[in-house]
Amino acid sequence: ANITYKILYNDAVAMTGGQPHEGDLTVDMIARQVRAEGVERIAVVSDEPKKYGPATVFPERTTFHHRDDLDAVQRELREVKGVSALIYDQTCAAEKRRRRKRGTFPDPDKRVIINELVCEGCGDCGVKSNCVSVQPVETEFGRKRRIDQSSCNKDFSCVNGFCPSFVTVHGGKLRKAEARAGSDDALAGVPEPKPFELGAQGWSSIIDGIGGTGVVTIGNILGMAAHLEGKGTGLIDMAGLAQKGGAVFSHLRIARSPDDIHAIRVSAGKADLVLGCDLVVSGSKKVLGAVREGRTIFVVNTAEVMPGDFARSADFSLPAERIKRAIRKAAGEEHAFFFDATRTATALFGTSVGANMFMLGYACQHGGLPVSVEAIEKAIELNGQAIAMNLAAFRWGRRAAHDPAAVQALVGKAGPEGLPKTDGLDEIVARRADFLAAYQNAAYAQRYRDRIAAVCAAEDKASPGSTVVSEAAARSLFKLMAIKDEYEVARLYTDGSFKRQLASEFQSFDRLEFHLAPPILGRKGSDGKPRKSSFGPWMMTGFRMLAALKGLRGTPLDVFGRTAERRMERRLLAEYEADLAGRLSADRIEAAAALASVPQLVRGFGHVKEDNARKAAEERRRLLERLDAPAGTPRLQAAE
Repeated sequence: ANITYKILYNDAVAMTGGQPHEGDLTVDMIARQVRAEGVERIAVVSDEPKKYGPATVFPERTTFHHRDDLDAVQRELREVKGVSALIYDQTCAAEKRRRRKRGTFPDPDKRVIINELVCEGCGDCGVKSNCVSVQPVETEFGRKRRIDQSSCNKDFSCVNGFCPSFVTVHGGKLRKAEARAGSDDALAGVPEPKPFELGAQGWSSIIDGIGGTGVVTIGNILGMAAHLEGKGTGLIDMAGLAQKGGAVFSHLRIARSPDDIHAIRVSAGKADLVLGCDLVVSGSKKVLGAVREGRTIFVVNTAEVMPGDFARSADFSLPAERIKRAIRKAAGEEHAFFFDATRTATALFGTSVGANMFMLGYACQHGGLPVSVEAIEKAIELNGQAIAMNLAAFRWGRRAAHDPAAVQALVGKAGPEGLPKTDGLDEIVARRADFLAAYQNAAYAQRYRDRIAAVCAAEDKASPGSTVVSEAAARSLFKLMAIKDEYEVARLYTDGSFKRQLASEFQSFDRLEFHLAPPILGRKGSDGKPRKSSFGPWMMTGFRMLAALKGLRGTPLDVFGRTAERRMERRLLAEYEADLAGRLSADRIEAAAALASVPQLVRGFGHVKEDNARKAAEERRRLLERLDAPAGTPRLQAAE
């Protein structure tokens, strides 16, 4: 049979905690065994294909390739007659992080940052890396991307996303967030909680969350606290493929004595406490099925941490409210408690690491734990890790359960990262007009104002008081007018905004490395698409020179304006301005607003933008047919 076997070599049994695999196999040993079994065509793919030294002996005719060429290698192997083998050699990302903490694995002294103003939010970086550390950040100019530095495994494949917003910061020292807890007494005015009373059936709990964030540690702390009080305890950790970004469930039972525990896994309707360290995992059927309405105390961290789906879908959003409703329905209104522990811990201690311990204190104060406060704090001390911070997090969690308003006031009402969002049509237009004046000039900004004023007048005439179309048009027309051409990318790197972003994330750094794909270089990958190149700190000088030439934009001297991408952008702008005229009527405001929002789908750079433009064109065609259909035509028929 013509078949290609793909053998993944990640040098650890990562699924069960990172043990070395049986036999201590190496890549060359596997290759020799595969050849001995009759496979002639063997290809080795790695993130470091040049790392194999003279001590490694591969079979003759084995070829070596960089992981960037994986697709091309697979296409070649599928044409090979008979059996072929592809050995993919790359250390497990979770193991890299674990070993770096122990000092047993190289830790590159560099990090990646995304220039949020340059970012288009297209999601190509997530597609290229499939990494959960690429997280969304909601800004005034739409959803962008940022790197979660606390979970980044330094794989750096995200920089392959076709976008000029990625910058490698060499020698970067992360700036620690300012802690707000200070010397405040976390337990001021907080009464002693009433522990859960152990009956003959004991106490059962499910602790859930995301792998790699300390969920298992919470179970261990409670188990030790029970042991210190002479109680029996049983614990099962269901980590599975979690490690980082996946679901983790710890089933914990505590009873008066070990003999009273007959099964550890918490079955349907038997949980006395659900300690939800992650909103999505807490809303899963596995957890909800263990809840008994009116009895189970359900405590949930409401921080929205995007799962792996976000890496594959740029517009993915968590159904947060739906999950909360499901939890309230399962546990009952009086037994469901929600608090953003991640944001609170970050504000109080300068790091989100204490979020799970914060939730433990929250559950304790609500009477959800069968062990005393003293036993829990002693167990935290015995654990020996970040004792002061963990004790503080536990106590502030108790304070939040007793007086949530006071803790929320201390944390403040800081909005999400990125630019503050505007409120109202006038402010939306004003901010974008100011931006366009800096982008080109005052006349260009006035053109924007005039177009939006015309849309506002038409919408008010068609549906007095409505602004839904005008707001959509204000955002979309701005997007089409403020295209991120070479001049604009250069300006956004040199106008001071990127410098401020760097200063907010890093205390210091040695140098910057930019990842760009100038059309004049014409580099292409094995897939035929443009490939990025790296440029050193001198690129900032080039950016300043290029930004100063923005006056050439749109003139005969604009060499960049002749590319196919620039011509497409001008065509899209002309089409959009024509679409906004004369299609507003009272019964079709909703469809007009949808049409006005279509340019939001056109995101990215180069071939990514072209692909999105084709999808947007199909949506535009469908909406135009609906708007141009005769009055009285059923909506579904018009859409079809």
